[in-house]
Amino acid sequence: MSGAQVALFIAFVVVATLAQELTGFAFVLVLLGLAGLFQLAPVTDLANVATTLAVLVGSEGMLAVTTEVIVKLVPKPQLARCIMASFDDVRKAGDAVAAVIAAGIIPAGLEMMDGPMTAAVEDFVHADYDLSAAAILLCESDGTPEEVEEEIGRMSAVLRGCGATAITVSRDEAQRMKFWSGRKNAFPASGRISPDYMCMDSTIPRKRLADILQAISEMETKYALRCLNVFHAGDGNLHPLILFDANDADQLRRCELFGADILETSVAMGGTVTGEHGVGIEKVNSMCVQFSAEENEQMFAVKRAFDPQGLLNPGKVIPTLNRCAEYGKMLVRAGAIKHPELERF
Repeated sequence: MSGAQVALFIAFVVVATLAQELTGFAFVLVLLGLAGLFQLAPVTDLANVATTLAVLVGSEGMLAVTTEVIVKLVPKPQLARCIMASFDDVRKAGDAVAAVIAAGIIPAGLEMMDGPMTAAVEDFVHADYDLSAAAILLCESDGTPEEVEEEIGRMSAVLRGCGATAITVSRDEAQRMKFWSGRKNAFPASGRISPDYMCMDSTIPRKRLADILQAISEMETKYALRCLNVFHAGDGNLHPLILFDANDADQLRRCELFGADILETSVAMGGTVTGEHGVGIEKVNSMCVQFSAEENEQMFAVKRAFDPQGLLNPGKVIPTLNRCAEYGKMLVRAGAIKHPELERF
């Protein structure tokens, strides 16, 4: 089959998808097919399939079109129980997250909310959250009753050792669902107290959770806007919600600057500009901060190999050199301007 004819590109991709109400991962096989419209040659060498899988999973539709998804069903756990742990200091809560993972425990779910977010959701759904806490953690275990009992005990001990001021373990399924109802309603709860909000998405090393919360607190003063914080704490994935009024042009401008500041501070702390929501158009400028011109060119080379005509999501995800040069005019770090070789207009 020639490249000028319809060419079929087939690869199996393992995609992690959130399942079981934010408490686990299910794996699916994705069958990708690309038509000859994109003039792709068929794949005959699968030696580097693992690399291909990772590239396709993270491509945001830049490389392929999904034509079929085969889902592997996983059994529902026999039992699930959730710990709600309160902390009087966000640093203690952040340290507890790292300590749980360091203890060799992989919870089915590990979420963190700061005090302002806790107050917003408690007023909305009445999940029995501790309003005196500076931060709360939701830590879930699932499996057989014996496995759950053992893991809940281990997690509780770690949390107490990290300074938890209160620990409540769900006594039944109804209370477990009540604990999670607050976390699941974090976004609508934020919408009740603000005309608009912008949800950010970045990832940092778990040990820097308290540092990024402190930085965001300082940004609230800098940009004169409030921010509520909820994290997929187990993997360091942040979802700060910046509250603003989109009808106020100046608030919108400050909100966008606030969001970019969060992303780029995350990079400075050893993280990345996205954890699960992707880059798209909104974060493309911040990609200039995370990646060098050479690294961006490598990504363009991969795209050209899959999509030489540039038909799939053009202008998204990967910033051009000119874009980075223009963005660099606004960013001076350590006295250095990015891409000084390019003319500024």
